[in-house]
Amino acid sequence: MVNEAKKTATLDTPSGLSKEAVHDIPPALTTLLADTFALYLKTKNFHWHMSGPHFRDWHLLLDDQATQIHQMTDPIAERGRKIGGGTLKSIGQISKLQRLKDNDASFVTPRDMLAELREDNRQLAAYMREVHGVCDELGDVATASLLENWIDETENRVWFLFEATRHAEG
Repeated sequence: MVNEAKKTATLDTPSGLSKEAVHDIPPALTTLLADTFALYLKTKNFHWHMSGPHFRDWHLLLDDQATQIHQMTDPIAERGRKIGGGTLKSIGQISKLQRLKDNDASFVTPRDMLAELREDNRQLAAYMREVHGVCDELGDVATASLLENWIDETENRVWFLFEATRHAEG
């Protein structure tokens, strides 16, 4: 039989952060991680289902963006653990926590795919700013610094998706 104390043991990792920071930041990161996984899978979904005259360019753009999004997942999860909290354990937990909506439609036009991803990335950047605010308030400069880089990367994805769908002028 597993020792009850082991089942309920805290994740006391020495971080130098306040108890309040250890209490508040990891759950915020876990929710952000759920959104990041949701956006990753949606980006791959649209990558796999891209079609039309711009297929090659947009297919490759979405593959690059999915890779960039996926590369954030491990650092987000590990940061939550490093400061003494938990992180995601299952796909089911992702579906309960994610705020970004899935798209299970049988067909989405290429421009609608890019527009939806643009808005999802814009929203993800807003969620990151919220977590950054919590980190600032609680003195977690390391997590705030990571978020600043991810916000910049996310804004870059928004820009590329915007420019890819802008109608040529003149």
